Amino acid sequence: MSVRAVLDTNIFISGIHWAGVPEKILRAWIDGKFILVSSLPIIDEIVRTLMAFKVPLEPEDISWWESLLLEKSLLVFPAQPLSVVQADPKDDKFIEAAVAGNAQYLVSRDRHLLNIQKYQQITILSPEEFLKRVG
Repeated sequence: MSVRAVLDTNIFISGIHWAGVPEKILRAWIDGKFILVSSLPIIDEIVRTLMAFKVPLEPEDISWWESLLLEKSLLVFPAQPLSVVQADPKDDKFIEAAVAGNAQYLVSRDRHLLNIQKYQQITILSPEEFLKRVG
């Protein structure tokens, strides 16, 4: 079974704008080293964040990323809302997608998610830890 992972919005924003571990994770995804699990609410948040980010991308670049996300991720439609991230309920969408997509990992720099560490079969870890596992 291939590794399945959900990436938090902060991994996309960092990976798109700067070289470093998040960028290497995006390259690993594009190269097929793991299956990205995503949902429409996650993709919507990534697109909205890219549009509002202080280092703006051209609209066609944002459209390219949105298309790539829609075409190259395992798109899931979580059946039921979860209430796991008490400190920041809007982050529940990442756990919902991970559960619906049978992901092993949720990758984030968000301490509200990282503090949970594990939920059902999902290990929540930093980009550095994830990169060690998928190379």
